[in-house]
Amino acid sequence: MVFSSLMFLCAFLPAVLLAYNISKSVTYKNIILVISSLVFYAWGEPVWVVLLLFSAAADYVHGLIIGRYRRSRRGAARAALVSSIVINIGILCVFKYSGFIIENINRFAGTAIAVPAVTLPIGISFYTFQTLSYTIDVYRGHAKAQSSFLAFLTYISMFPQLVAGPIVRYRDIYKSLHRRRVTADDFAVGCRKFVCGLCKKTLLANPAGNAADMLLSGIQVTAMSSWLGAVFFTFQIYFDFSGYSDMAIGLGRMFGFKFKENFEHPYISRSITEFWRRWHISLSTFFRDYVYIPMGGNRRRAVLNLLIVWMLTGLWHGASWNFVLWGLFYGIILVIEKYFIGGRLQKIPFPLCHIYTMLIVIFGWVIFYFTDLAEMKTYLLSMFGVDCNLYDLVSVSALYQNLWLLIACFIASLPIAKLFYNHFSNTYPVMGTILESAVIIVGFALCFIALTGQTYNPFLYFRF
Repeated sequence: MVFSSLMFLCAFLPAVLLAYNISKSVTYKNIILVISSLVFYAWGEPVWVVLLLFSAAADYVHGLIIGRYRRSRRGAARAALVSSIVINIGILCVFKYSGFIIENINRFAGTAIAVPAVTLPIGISFYTFQTLSYTIDVYRGHAKAQSSFLAFLTYISMFPQLVAGPIVRYRDIYKSLHRRRVTADDFAVGCRKFVCGLCKKTLLANPAGNAADMLLSGIQVTAMSSWLGAVFFTFQIYFDFSGYSDMAIGLGRMFGFKFKENFEHPYISRSITEFWRRWHISLSTFFRDYVYIPMGGNRRRAVLNLLIVWMLTGLWHGASWNFVLWGLFYGIILVIEKYFIGGRLQKIPFPLCHIYTMLIVIFGWVIFYFTDLAEMKTYLLSMFGVDCNLYDLVSVSALYQNLWLLIACFIASLPIAKLFYNHFSNTYPVMGTILESAVIIVGFALCFIALTGQTYNPFLYFRF
């Protein structure tokens, strides 16, 4: 089940909200959240609910052991932490990387080991990182071990962020697991955030994805169609994932949880360093706090640490060599910015810095898209007119038909609407409230109309 589906909007969400608000008891609310979350997860893959429950139970026990012995028996606490890390990384390796590992062993060693046909459980990368952050934070003393398994399972299984993030850290919401209250203002803010994300997904990401798929998989590729396809995919993946994050944050607010922002208008960045401060913030900060800094950060082997972190970031997105290349591509760019051109970028006019940043981002998304390295190479060369025509009628027609979409995506990727709303609501508070309500209603209605006729409605990050 996806947020941008009529089943979710018309049946699942209203039923859960109704049941959730029958009682003020937090225990009751947690029970409703756990049950509804397991139903939500089982809607697509019932069998993997067992894996989710196992992961939650394992780290609940590890957390109790670490919390009990962290001060008195440091060795026992460390053993429990290592066990947690091994189990979680082991689960990821088995279900996400085993096929990739064996395929490459066969390729490079000439063996014929059978490649396991393991289905990737939805959201495993997200909830595994959440349980890891919990045990590590308890070991570091940044969070107290959770004594209630119900509260811990609520944190792990909460359907707003279960299958595609953002990665919510336990220490950011642990108080709300035992004590929370949803005010009318909270619910209104949640609704606004949810509808904003739904509009991004339904009105922008889906049409952009349709155009991107047509152009990226075209039989006759031209330089113009290559650039158009790459640009449409650049907009699709942003509005798809940031839209989902907005919906998750909005839903969390409706249930009394305040999740941190996951995107801060990354396409206005003047450098790749700034871009990664604004894109998928929960993942970037996870790798910074739990991998980069523990390896030494900037204190020792900074270049090597950066490259390792970005190779792992690429692998996190998928078991394929293109993701490894994508991660190393960004790692190398970040090293270059950090040690060679970072200071100079601050002195260059913003338009030039922005063009530089977006060109790298667009090339990066092409690497991200093509799992076949030969297809990737052909496509990247076609962007420079190698072995292809500059344009044809198909690419010109695609630009003409989707020019409105390009303009809409460009405007929506800027903080124009946010700045206008803040200025208008501060100047005219009453009119600002009326305008906000009208925009939410109209936006939701447009999304509802679009969903009744759309057949293309995937979430790209479900496969990670």
